[in-house]
Amino acid sequence: MKLKNFTEIERATKKGTRESSRLGIGLLFIVSIMLYTALANGGVGPQSTMLVVAAMIGGYMAMNIGANDVANNVGPAVGSRAITMGGAIVIAAVFEMMGALIAGGDVVSTVRGGIIDPAAIADSNHFVLMMISALLAGALWLNFATAIGAPVSTTHSIVGAVLGAGIAAGGMAAANWGTMGGIAASWVVSPVMGGLVAAGFLFWIKRAITYQPDMVAAAQRTVPILIGIMAFSFTTYLILKGLSKIWKLDFLTASMIGAVIGLITWRYMGKSVQRRLHQFDNTKESINSMFTVPLIFAAALLSFAHGANDVANAIGPLAAIADTVAKGGVTDKAGIPFWVMMVGAIGIAIGLALYGPKLIRTVGGEITELDQMRAFCIAMAAALTVIIASQLGLPVSSTHIALGGIFGVGFLREFIKTNYSQMVDEIKQHHLGADKEEVEAFLNRFAKAKIKEKQEMLDQLKAHTAQAELSKAERKRMRKLYKHELVKRTAVFKIIAAWLITVPASALMAAMIYYMIFGVMYA
Repeated sequence: MKLKNFTEIERATKKGTRESSRLGIGLLFIVSIMLYTALANGGVGPQSTMLVVAAMIGGYMAMNIGANDVANNVGPAVGSRAITMGGAIVIAAVFEMMGALIAGGDVVSTVRGGIIDPAAIADSNHFVLMMISALLAGALWLNFATAIGAPVSTTHSIVGAVLGAGIAAGGMAAANWGTMGGIAASWVVSPVMGGLVAAGFLFWIKRAITYQPDMVAAAQRTVPILIGIMAFSFTTYLILKGLSKIWKLDFLTASMIGAVIGLITWRYMGKSVQRRLHQFDNTKESINSMFTVPLIFAAALLSFAHGANDVANAIGPLAAIADTVAKGGVTDKAGIPFWVMMVGAIGIAIGLALYGPKLIRTVGGEITELDQMRAFCIAMAAALTVIIASQLGLPVSSTHIALGGIFGVGFLREFIKTNYSQMVDEIKQHHLGADKEEVEAFLNRFAKAKIKEKQEMLDQLKAHTAQAELSKAERKRMRKLYKHELVKRTAVFKIIAAWLITVPASALMAAMIYYMIFGVMYA
């Protein structure tokens, strides 16, 4: 047998071993949940058995949340090389668990988002079956999305699953269609707002720093302001979202605290950049390095807030089942036992460590190329958009915001590069017949000029020559010729398609699972 064949067999064996190890660790976690739930609760009967099953499914759901949703918090930082994959997984796992355990709250709604009226499903057995079906369907859909490399909203996954199972258990009248309308609106609101905010920050950075002849001096003025705004945004975001369950403050108070932290950060960063000016060169790579540490903090804080908020997607239905089993009936609110919170926190961390890298790579580099400046803009969008939307009463998804931010910076880069190529071509058209050295000299001056000077140079060309007057059809052909595609279209279409079908797909799966379980138990 050839050496090449031995190498291929060895690679396949290593891959199979890694897959088996991941699967084994995941199964060990699920089995541990089963044993603990069975021994700790000590009950007998159908509902106690269903609680054990629900706990296992809740752990499976938590792992899938870690594998899919957490990528949005750390993916841009990894893609921009601000942090390594291993470092991102450690930071995200630690802060996700901290967010879940410290600020995850002690009470959850028994039906996520109020999309199902508990009164429509008064029978506790049917309610437990409904929540088990919803948990399993949401987890299966997330598992499928992770397998195909599509980051989707875990909130939408569980909302759709609860909707489908709720309709199967209580009929169409059980659903709150007004709430569902708001969730559908978030499909558009979240990515559009995230994209606009991220693109706006990137455009500001380009005009204020990278388009300036002396980028270091420009960065000395602008970077401290940007990081100060980031400190304000993340402080306000963390108070309003990450700590809302243990420390409730109104928007004005949270904003004032954020403003104070932002001003302190701005002054500190101004002095820090001043001390380190000798370390920076007049290059984009050097300017990018100024955003590395803020990106690491952003990844940690986003993970903390995500753990505090989205852990309810994994343990909310499980807590509702545990509460129903303990009280023998359905209530609007359910307390969260500590063991249930641990299932969610540990499950998210395990899922991230075992299967998170695939989605982190997708978010960080397979949609568009990211550097630290672009990743910084995406992180800013993730915090600011949630703050703005919450004050306007608009429903948003953190997953859709983050990916919308990636789309926004990618499409802005496409527009700028295409527009610049058209300007260069227009300059060449005006210089038809001129010496090559003259054209190159003008292009060199044009490349080094500021934004306003570039426009003045183009206006002067148009005023003194008529050679570059192009027809509408010629300009259209030129736009096609110089179009730069810096966003991978196949990735965009796949992600948007996954977004659109998440709620209906998880709802259909949950309804089917409910009917299957109901048919087996009550046939």
